[in-house]
Amino acid sequence: MKKRIKIRMLFCAGLCSIVAALAAAPAHAQVNCTASQSAAIQCFVANAVTTDLTQPHFGMTLAQFEAYGVAVNQILQSNHTHLVLLGTASAIADAMPPTNADGSSNAAAQRTAVTSIVSGEVVKGLASQPTGVSLAQMQFFTLDVVGAMNKTSGYMQLLTPGVGLRVIDSYIVTSTSNGAVNWNQLNANLSTFVNTFITAGLVKVPAGVTTAEVVAFVQWVARSIYYYKVATGRAKL
Repeated sequence: MKKRIKIRMLFCAGLCSIVAALAAAPAHAQVNCTASQSAAIQCFVANAVTTDLTQPHFGMTLAQFEAYGVAVNQILQSNHTHLVLLGTASAIADAMPPTNADGSSNAAAQRTAVTSIVSGEVVKGLASQPTGVSLAQMQFFTLDVVGAMNKTSGYMQLLTPGVGLRVIDSYIVTSTSNGAVNWNQLNANLSTFVNTFITAGLVKVPAGVTTAEVVAFVQWVARSIYYYKVATGRAKL
């Protein structure tokens, strides 16, 4: 008799625990995962976190991480924004690694360069924000790709996608005297460089983007490169 009572008590306790767990389950558990692409992605992200396939990063909550997953899908379906961000990521991973000049780690310097250059692409019209996607989510996407590209066993340097950044840096170097950059001279030289390449047909300006916007973006990138070099103690990229 006592055994039966104990079994019933254990059963009730277990049932109560299950009910409590269900009551405390996150809202995404109530989502119809087949209702839309966004719902399917939210469910996938939630399940990936639950099974330790991945974890929220960049300080995101689970809900923000699910929204980020939806944003990544929007970016990848965009006409050109994903190409711009992927190109940016590969160039930075090559020419602006997360290390100081002495080889010690400095991930913050690379992160700052990424967020700055992506901001410039949006502000200067080279990358459009897909519907429902924030600038921060575009920056997070680029940071994720850069993080993966940082670990390529030297093949990224072999492909040299960062050559454009190094060319811009060469103008910074020649416009620097006694450690000080002559920004007026640098901006003028970069403007001439961009206009010469466009006139010669070596750079094709996409429809809807003006030469002035390309020049302004290159000058923006020059600032990002300069601050990266200062932070990492590099004389050049």
